[in-house]
Amino acid sequence: MTQGATELGATHPRLRIGIDTGGTFTDIVAVDAASGAMRVTKVASTPKNPAIGLVRGVVEILKAGDAGIADVAGLAHGTTVATNALLQGAIDSLGLIVTEGFRHILEIARQSVPDGYGNSYFWVKPERLVPLHRVKEVGGRMDFLGRELRPLDEESVRAAARAFKAQDIQAIGICLIHAYANPDHERRVAAIVAEEYPEAVLSLSCEVLPEYREYERTVTTLVDAFVKPHVGRYLRRIADELGAELREKPFLVMQSSGGVAGAEQVMRKPITTALSGPAAGALGSAVIAELAGFPDLVTLDAGGTSTDLCLIEGGRPTVTNGGSVGPFPVRVPMIDIKTIGTGGGSIAWISREGYLRVGPKSAGADPGPMCYPNGGAEPTITDANLVLGRIPPALIGGGIPLDRERARAGLAALAARLPGGMSPERLAEGIIEIANWNQANAIRQMTIQRGIDPRDFALLSFGGSGPAQSPAVMALIGMKACIVPPNPGNLSAFGLLAVDWRTDHIATKVMPESAIDPVVLAATYRGLEEDARSTLERDGIAADRVRLVREADVRYAGQSMEVRVVAPAGPVDEAFVAGLIDAFHAAHEKTFGYNYAGRQKVELVNFTVSGFGVIERPAMPKLPPRRGAAPVPARRPVWFDGAFVDTPVFSRATLAPGETIVGPLVVEEFGSTTVVYPGQALTVDPHGILIVTSARGGEGAR
Repeated sequence: MTQGATELGATHPRLRIGIDTGGTFTDIVAVDAASGAMRVTKVASTPKNPAIGLVRGVVEILKAGDAGIADVAGLAHGTTVATNALLQGAIDSLGLIVTEGFRHILEIARQSVPDGYGNSYFWVKPERLVPLHRVKEVGGRMDFLGRELRPLDEESVRAAARAFKAQDIQAIGICLIHAYANPDHERRVAAIVAEEYPEAVLSLSCEVLPEYREYERTVTTLVDAFVKPHVGRYLRRIADELGAELREKPFLVMQSSGGVAGAEQVMRKPITTALSGPAAGALGSAVIAELAGFPDLVTLDAGGTSTDLCLIEGGRPTVTNGGSVGPFPVRVPMIDIKTIGTGGGSIAWISREGYLRVGPKSAGADPGPMCYPNGGAEPTITDANLVLGRIPPALIGGGIPLDRERARAGLAALAARLPGGMSPERLAEGIIEIANWNQANAIRQMTIQRGIDPRDFALLSFGGSGPAQSPAVMALIGMKACIVPPNPGNLSAFGLLAVDWRTDHIATKVMPESAIDPVVLAATYRGLEEDARSTLERDGIAADRVRLVREADVRYAGQSMEVRVVAPAGPVDEAFVAGLIDAFHAAHEKTFGYNYAGRQKVELVNFTVSGFGVIERPAMPKLPPRRGAAPVPARRPVWFDGAFVDTPVFSRATLAPGETIVGPLVVEEFGSTTVVYPGQALTVDPHGILIVTSARGGEGAR
């Protein structure tokens, strides 16, 4: 991932561009498919219309590489539009159509209480996505096998559509009982609503989540309906900003599951993009982990407003189908990512009890930290790092000059409100320590609470603000190493170019072990595989690039929840069924520490097929060996352990493969800064990946 290794448009005009839009910056990576040359850049995000920042970044990277629109082969994009709409938007124009008798489905919800039943006295159920007066019942009923018990009452559907139109309800979710087994009634409801109220945006549960459990299916469908206008409006803005020529290029959007899909596919089911941007970072991390030789790691993506964490085992991030976005349980495949409100722009403040707090409120991109031009009025993590000398006096290759004196004055004002006469530097050190422990505790929850020892894992740090603090976080937990990829501020954008197309399809057919019919099972998988192939074909994926993966949700008879396992390849016969059951016993043992093999029968519940359109992944070249003497690093005072220390400051471009340097030291590059603390050592691997470990004597180091 070298910056400007060659002119991108030269000879082989086949550029693939990845764009990751964050809260503070929009990161851009361009790869020449012929030569492997890469170029990166950052531009300020434009929160009021993120499409402007996206297009500005594309134009800038083409200009920097002396390339034109004709050289672009395609664009891939990671976005937080769906997530932001859910977490920040007022859900005030959403309606729901349900089967007669199920009007209170959202009120009944589930019995589960967050943080255990000890919280029962204090926990208050969150507000419903749709208030009761906006839930309309329609007559008609299917049974769980998809047989019609009562025909659809079309007049009740028309009455519901007219009522929604009169109330100006713009998005409507349609979720009828057992529509996963037979979608006919739902599709007819949609057709009638479209006749009566063509302006409405509709989401059908049989398309969004054709799976049993009506509460989760209803919520997921409503979330899809709610974000559909937001995502649609955003993608249309991008198309407008791109202009006629760029608009003709393939435009792919990252999905939460870890694959990309065409913009048209995303428009049909936008809920799949709920964790789009963080998913790209996790996939990019998996590529780096394989190269660096650390297949087991925790990724830490710290940007301007938050930190995203992901557990990777055996080089693969965990994918869950039981995640949530904010308070909303969303049952779509998504990479298992935990987000905390700690980023470079996180604001330091004093609680009513007089304690120092850091985050989750953030200065974001506008106004930004105090040290930014036109920055805010409250000190942030970035201000603290600047005052401590840990980041340079200008960011983004000098593009954003920082005002250290203003940041120090802000810290001094905050320190004056604390007892003890604390200096601005001591306060800055405390702010960084609190932020580090916030991240460390989140990592402990992701690992120790799952029976995983974090000391067996490495920490892979990226994002603009991550590497300045992650070596300290590594030390707090005792992890094996802290890995910093080339261009860490742009790893999520790089990840967008390293993932396959993906489409997921599911069907519910509950089969007790004693009644499993391989013929029915084979027909179910065959139908799902045909759906996956046809979806990928619509995105232009050649047949020889398609890979299909079967999975199944399995449980012991009497259990209420399932474990998802990979199904065997080959023909679906008795041996296939036996292999599937064995895989479930093994997965249950790994997840819960025990199984009931030979003692309890199992049930097959859901069957899934994931279709992948395999891409050519960008290669990361090895660094050439250094020729001549090592350049002398710059130096500046950097605060460590209560005092300023004269510290060497290296440009990352000058580091040679195989080189080891004992800390303390600082490594600067475009988009990010890595701080190596006293007692640690930095090694440069053959691909230019930085590996920070605890120093052990420092033999052969400089």
